[in-house]
This record gives sequence, structure tokens and C-alpha cells, in this order.
Amino acid sequence: MARRIGAVIFDLGGVLIDWDPRYLYRSMFGGDEVAMERFLAEVTTPDWNAEQDAGRTWDEAIALLVAAHPDERVRIEAYRDRWEEMLGDAHAGTVAVLEELRRVGLRLYALTNWSAETFPIARRRFPFLDWFDGIVVSGQERLAKPDPGIFRLLLERYGLEAAATVFIDDSRANVAAAESLGFQAIRFTHAEALRAALVGLGVLDAAGADTSGGDTDGVTDGTWSPPPRSGP
Repeated sequence: MARRIGAVIFDLGGVLIDWDPRYLYRSMFGGDEVAMERFLAEVTTPDWNAEQDAGRTWDEAIALLVAAHPDERVRIEAYRDRWEEMLGDAHAGTVAVLEELRRVGLRLYALTNWSAETFPIARRRFPFLDWFDGIVVSGQERLAKPDPGIFRLLLERYGLEAAATVFIDDSRANVAAAESLGFQAIRFTHAEALRAALVGLGVLDAAGADTSGGDTDGVTDGTWSPPPRSGP
């Protein structure tokens, strides 16, 4: 007999919050998309950024990269110093789903791959982060998804059972890791599909909130399909 769902865990970047370094670097490269993409692929790479998500300090990260690419010092330092310019808006459709889950009384958590140093910026900017009963930030734990250890840490910290918990993420690898541990895992593509999956699990009623990106604290449309992951 299936356990009744008692909690839902959300990824943040790509699910509830829009983050993309291109928001900053388009202006720094004067609209030269080819040069910008080369810089993001060869200098400030996704793997380099992932080390900060796993706990490396920004001072160390910047020093290592500037030593390897001294001519790119200004752009490299901007990744840290102007990081907030990489943040987009919240995805209104997903925030609406989160709000609906909150209204029905489910316990809500977030599990995010995010630098410990930059997460406070997002915390100040997005008030709905206060709706969560707990947030596990990879940079604070020095452990990142899809490592099973960070999933187990969240379960133990908040007294959750994987089989009675829904996990939502836009990364296939993270969803697969959650499934292997017994979570009810959903790969996020857009808010409408997420809500339909939650209805299918019996978590939400078929008739409910509008996830089309209407008036949800002024945030943007939630029908967003994520690009390849390179950050939060």
C-alpha cells in the first residue's frame, strides 16, 4: 500500500528561480554571442561553477581562474562581484503550485545546488523562500546533488521518509538519484506538467490553482523549459 505523501522537496534554480550568466555577460560582450558562449564554455565553465556549489570559496575560485586566464580578469571577477545580475525572476507558475501545496498543509523543503556565499542574495530577493520548512544548500553542506549523501542529509535533518516525499528537479541526474533512494521523483519541465504530476500522485486536486503565470507577487510566466544546467 502506497504511503500518503507528507512532504514535497523543490529544487530552486530552473524550477522556481531563473538564473543564467548570460543575463550579465551579454552586456559585457557587447552582444557578441559567439564570444560570450566561448567564454562561458571555456573559462567560467559549468564544472568550475559547480565547485562553488560544492563549497569552494569564491576567492579561491576567482584566483585559480585569473591565474589561468589573466587577460580575462575583469570578466572573471564579474562572475562573483556582479552575480546578482545573473538572477532573473521567479517562475510564477511554479510559485503558484508551491503556494497551493502550502495551502493544503504539506511540509515544504528545498534542496539546491547553490554557493553558500551567493544564496543569501536570492534569499533576500525572493520572499517565497520563507514558505519552506527547511532549505538545504549544497555550498553550506559541502555536498551537492546528485550525491545520495545530500538527499539522506535532508531526510535525516527533517525526519522525512523518502517513500512519502515528492522530489522535484529539472535535472535528470538528480531525479534519477532521488528515485534510487525511494523518493516520488518528478522531473520538472513546466508548471502545468508539474501540477498534473502532483494531481496524479494524489497530492493536489484536479481543480485548483492557475499555473499560467498570473498574479503571483509580480513574478514571471512559469511555462519555462530549462536550458542545460550550469548553476543553481
